[in-house]
Amino acid sequence: MSQNTKNQREILAKLGIERLNEMQEEAKLAISSHPNTILLSPTGTGKTLAFLLPIINELDADDDNVQAIILAPSRELAIQIAQVTREMGAGFKVNEVYGGRNFSKDKVDLKHNPAILVGTPGRIADHLRRATFDTNTIKTLVLDEFDKSLEVGFEEEMKEIISLLPNIEKRVLTSATKDMEIPAFVGMHKPLTINYLGEKIAKLTVKRILSPAKDKLDTLLNTISHMANQPGIIFCNFKNTIQYVSDFLHENNIPHGCFYGGMEQKDRERALIKFRNGTHQLIIATDLAARGIDVPEIKYIIHYQLPLKAQEFTHRNGRTARMHAEGTAFVLQWKEESVPDFIAEVDVIEEMVSTKRPTPSDWKTLFISGGRKDKISKGDIAGLFIKQGKLNKDELGMIELKQDCAFVAVKASKVKEVIQKVDNTRLKKKKVRVSRI
Repeated sequence: MSQNTKNQREILAKLGIERLNEMQEEAKLAISSHPNTILLSPTGTGKTLAFLLPIINELDADDDNVQAIILAPSRELAIQIAQVTREMGAGFKVNEVYGGRNFSKDKVDLKHNPAILVGTPGRIADHLRRATFDTNTIKTLVLDEFDKSLEVGFEEEMKEIISLLPNIEKRVLTSATKDMEIPAFVGMHKPLTINYLGEKIAKLTVKRILSPAKDKLDTLLNTISHMANQPGIIFCNFKNTIQYVSDFLHENNIPHGCFYGGMEQKDRERALIKFRNGTHQLIIATDLAARGIDVPEIKYIIHYQLPLKAQEFTHRNGRTARMHAEGTAFVLQWKEESVPDFIAEVDVIEEMVSTKRPTPSDWKTLFISGGRKDKISKGDIAGLFIKQGKLNKDELGMIELKQDCAFVAVKASKVKEVIQKVDNTRLKKKKVRVSRI
């Protein structure tokens, strides 16, 4: 057995994956053997792992400099890619940098160079201008969701970044949509294209529901109620609409989170954490949530407002029916509202009237004032909550570990009791505060 095969098996075991899918196998081979690769595959099919495996395989363990840069169009996607890289446990340092984060934190993280640097274009460009690290050793460049990164308005920034990376030998571009023209400055000479966009998502069902009222709020409430307590995303086009829908859900005592570009980064991250760990079963979001956020097990999405472009409709729908799971996309349409061509063929179904409303979640989220920089692990946190907090294993949910803090899902009935037992106690060498968020 080759060393590469052995390493891959170990990585997949750490990720809880039995084997790669067909797209991942083909992409891994293409990226390993070709200098310029374009990977096109639907959202949720595992593109991140597909490009990380061959990139990590080519890193030099004896080189202490940055060797690969991965550009992502959003902070959340950058964070997710870095998290997946860490979970692979391949032994290479990774850091993420992005706008909205204190630059001094970047300086601390980059004091010791990572082998892989993940970031948003604006922040990466800023570091390159300041010459924070040596660029001569960077041989690999990935543009994840390149159709978004190369949109008009971002071109000059992307052109500057690529001009400041003189020794790129391997380029990888990924997207869940096609028909995007790649500018010449990217340097994709005779690229090899791996295209799985023709693979239909057989387990995705799209349903159009007519609303008698223009505001569609009652139709939204009935749809949510029909789906009971299954996790879902409600998509809107504007943050004002999100606030409008959020106020309505609050009036009807339906817990939920919100996620859009104008929010503080801390609030955006916490909204996703609560959604992932089950504290919230619903999140109302703009198209920012249509790409690259780590929210598995989405049973349905609702288009409260339709996107303006077909590709955003595709990205939104890609949040559900991921990999081998089933999912439903509901289009809420006022009966006098016209629909774009890209959904015109979808069958209309009757509104699903329901008087039974979703119930509050059994889980709540606790904040811990210590993280990776304090040498704290998930196992340390679990031990504290089970031994000192007296929780049973089924009363402790998802643990998310960050650089300087952590978040833990705990059964709602145990929150007050467990905070009293573990707040202001030592975890490793740090005294931590534990509070509900």
